Amino acid sequence: MSGNHGMEALIPIINRMQDAFTQLGVHMAIDLPQIAVVGGQSAGKSSVLENFVGKDFLPRGSGIVTRRPLILQLINGPTEYGEFLHCKGQKFMDFNAIMKEIEDETDRVTGSNKGISNLPINLRVYSPHVLNITLIDLPGLTKLAVGDQPTDIGEQIKDMIMQFISRETCLILAVTPANTDLATSDALMLAKAADPDGLRTIGVLTKLDLMDEGTDAKDVLENKLLPLRRGYVGVVNRSQKDIEGKKDIKAAVAAERKFFLSHPSYRHMADRCGTPYLQKQLNQQLTNHIRETLPGLRDKLQRQLLSLEKEVEQYKYFRPDDPSIKTKAMLQMIQQLQQDFERAIEGSGSAAVNTLELSGGAKINRLFHERFPYEIVRMEFDEKELRREIAFAIRNIHGVRLGLFTPDLAFDVVARSRIARLRQPCLLMVDLVTQEVLKVLQNSTTQMNRYPRLREETERIITTYIREKEQSCKDQVMMLIDCELAYMNTNHEDFIGFANAQSQTQNAEKTGRKLGNQVIRKGYMAIHNLGIMKGGSRDYWFVLTSESLSWFKDEEEKDKKYMLSLDQLKLRDLESSFMSRRHMFSIYNPEGRNVYRDAKTLDLSCETQDDVDSWKASFLRAGVYPEKNTSENINGEGEERSADGGLGSVDPQLERQVETIRNLVDSYMKIVTKTCKDLVPKIIMYLMINDSKSFINSELLANLYATGDTQSMMEESADEAVKREEMLRMYHACKEALKIIGDVSTATISTPTPAPIKSDWLPAASSSYQPQTSPANPRKTTAPPPVSRGPPPAPTSRPAPTVPGRPGGSAPPPPGRSGGGGLPPPLIPSRR
Repeated sequence: MSGNHGMEALIPIINRMQDAFTQLGVHMAIDLPQIAVVGGQSAGKSSVLENFVGKDFLPRGSGIVTRRPLILQLINGPTEYGEFLHCKGQKFMDFNAIMKEIEDETDRVTGSNKGISNLPINLRVYSPHVLNITLIDLPGLTKLAVGDQPTDIGEQIKDMIMQFISRETCLILAVTPANTDLATSDALMLAKAADPDGLRTIGVLTKLDLMDEGTDAKDVLENKLLPLRRGYVGVVNRSQKDIEGKKDIKAAVAAERKFFLSHPSYRHMADRCGTPYLQKQLNQQLTNHIRETLPGLRDKLQRQLLSLEKEVEQYKYFRPDDPSIKTKAMLQMIQQLQQDFERAIEGSGSAAVNTLELSGGAKINRLFHERFPYEIVRMEFDEKELRREIAFAIRNIHGVRLGLFTPDLAFDVVARSRIARLRQPCLLMVDLVTQEVLKVLQNSTTQMNRYPRLREETERIITTYIREKEQSCKDQVMMLIDCELAYMNTNHEDFIGFANAQSQTQNAEKTGRKLGNQVIRKGYMAIHNLGIMKGGSRDYWFVLTSESLSWFKDEEEKDKKYMLSLDQLKLRDLESSFMSRRHMFSIYNPEGRNVYRDAKTLDLSCETQDDVDSWKASFLRAGVYPEKNTSENINGEGEERSADGGLGSVDPQLERQVETIRNLVDSYMKIVTKTCKDLVPKIIMYLMINDSKSFINSELLANLYATGDTQSMMEESADEAVKREEMLRMYHACKEALKIIGDVSTATISTPTPAPIKSDWLPAASSSYQPQTSPANPRKTTAPPPVSRGPPPAPTSRPAPTVPGRPGGSAPPPPGRSGGGGLPPPLIPSRR
């Protein structure tokens, strides 16, 4: 058997394209053109396939035998054998062994209860007697469950068949026995549902030799009756008696040829019937179909190739055993690390900017200018505690005497105690900045994941240096506080002095509101303790000014819910509830008054801790200070600290002295905190951040080489090696497939697509039957005599031909059951 030469050159190329992906171990999600064989049980599907191969190899028996799709790849070759994909390297020379392996592999997946599976069996058959065609044998259509089969076995099979034949790249070989009613063929109905235009459907009529005497399928094979766009091909297969009698397939093909030449209805079309012609017809249809799908395949592969090009660029010339490439790669990664670290700290306009949260230099800037001032205020500002300390200091300095003058030693003692408390927020700031710098380092070394030992060693060296600089920063900050404690500069130009202190009556809690009623911050926060559901929360749009806090329904600021005055309000942290991950804080009145309607607190929350810190800093500017954790101690003489400041006395002279010292301490602390706010960030920048950048730029490479083990550091990780190999395999497979597609385009030609025909005889879910004239003579309008149901009119004015499988000229009665796959029964035309 020999097919057309164009197909002989085309199909091996398509098989090479499949192998280009399969052998490289790359999953290919692109549907290549195939031919699916669809038909009912005992329709002759197995015999058609075996005639292609020329051997008996498909399992036979009663009921449903094919329970898994069989992808059969026929390849022309000098020797005859079969290969299974699940048995790589094993050649099956005996076709009985192939039959046994198909049965065993089916049972391995589906069991012995006659169940079905959509997992295909891949079989390649090499033979000098076949043309190169890829076919899919699907389970036969059935309606009733047998034995242990599930009750919905019919629907399961239809669903499986539709999965294969619904693909636009699949040709459908609809096998129907000629001795049954062709108009109710389940195979043709499924093909119609998957391919309404008929572009992918080829009809095959089997059992032509078993038709009743006096009937034939001449008009069907000539595509005049019940036409299909791509027509029908008639074949004659071996009978069950021939199979059991071991009749040779070659002899069966010869007998088939003799049948068509000797039959009076078919002798004039004998060259267009039989298995050899079906093979050639399928080849040409497959050629056309493949050429039609080539542009889409090329487009998919080109898109895939372009997506891989950038990633593969660094792998193209990579050789793991070349030390010069390793050295170059290490230098490039260190250089990239320097750039990434610099950009993260100093900021950049590159495309890698984080758009989800603050990081790097922006986060450090917030720590310097929002978090640090907030932490300082939390430590220094507590009016009652300050006055209490001053009163005790004055009394203890005077001793048993009644002091006539305000002792300057009280100022010195109280101011030193307040300055010493600045150590904690300053050291906390060093810790927070160190954490952020280490995060920047980890993010900057992600591009070293390919070499895990190099990344580990780089992080170790830089982290050790940063920790050393962290300690240097802490030492310097401690020295700054010690310097402030060493000398109290009361001649500072910003210090008010004793004369001014005695005349001034400042309220420290209101010094922050000299901004005018200007907007300080806007944004969304959630309120947790309002409404009927106290445990619930709702988001509002908040506007904070220097005098009030207002919230609205949304950012349009049209529907104002409330405006809250900030006078005498304080701020404190709250623990998040177990049902919420939001970060919470609360606004309250220290005198116990209601803040909002009947609520004594206003509980607010933000999604991140950074947002909470930013809002706290904004409230600080508006004069809303955080509460202080003061101990409710009792002094050694049993004198309790009372609500009026713990003075234990209402001596007006003592009150004046306390107010004077308080004004002096407040004035001096403003000078010290201003100095700390200015110098601590500078110390951190100079000793830690700038030094770390300088170290990475100038000394990191020398430290890496000093380890003496740079070659082992440049060993690829196992995951990276697998990724590289997979990427290169995918890249080369795509290039090979594109080259093969180019070969296909130049090596083949296509035949024109058949003109559309009306196939209203074949019902579809949304189609309605309309009488039609013969496609062979469209101008004739002669209709057949009125009948309740009949086939489409004949191409001439003679009476309509006999329907295959039914003797005489009578029309078949309407079927009493619906079609396969849930399709409606054929619609019956009628004339009145």
